[in-house]
Amino acid sequence: MANAIYTFDLLGVAVFAISGALAAAERRMDILTFILFGTITGIGGGTLRDLLLNTDRVFWIHDPSYIWVCIGASVATWFFAHHFDSRRRVLLWADALGLALFCVLGTQKALAWDAPAIVAIGMGMMTASFGSLIRDSLLNRPPVLLGPEIYVTAALLGAASFTLLQQFPETATLALPLSMTAAFALRAGALLFDLRLPKYRAGQE
Repeated sequence: MANAIYTFDLLGVAVFAISGALAAAERRMDILTFILFGTITGIGGGTLRDLLLNTDRVFWIHDPSYIWVCIGASVATWFFAHHFDSRRRVLLWADALGLALFCVLGTQKALAWDAPAIVAIGMGMMTASFGSLIRDSLLNRPPVLLGPEIYVTAALLGAASFTLLQQFPETATLALPLSMTAAFALRAGALLFDLRLPKYRAGQE
């Protein structure tokens, strides 16, 4: 299980780093800026999570492999981004995959540090969204998480389902993949079918 969590964690960092580099590609920035935005997006949410949980060390300081993954993913994006017809669409799907991975992994780490369930769920949602929020804010572009389609709700589903499933011996071993799949499926459905939550209307009673 520990190896699986580590592998998924590196994958999540790589996917979010790609989304950050793709955002830099939209603005036609240089390769160092690709690496900057890839790294910020890849490790931003996890960094805030570790600081708030007051862990012994921030994950990427303890294991620099995460930084190398961000650099590698960003450089690869620099060379291959031009092959995609719609970089915006690829960015959204990379972001969706990163969200599905990190909402669960953030929750898992918070639970491992004995955070209450409601706090762990919040940490999972924050881990999944904070890196992309920093990316979009620095690039002065509309944040993906504030888009009309379901986003934060998908992170909530993944975090909450993992918290629930890992409590029972019958489902604990499957909690990680099932929760990630649920979060990704909901976000994918939102992108494909324009799924949205009802919006507040002025004068609503």
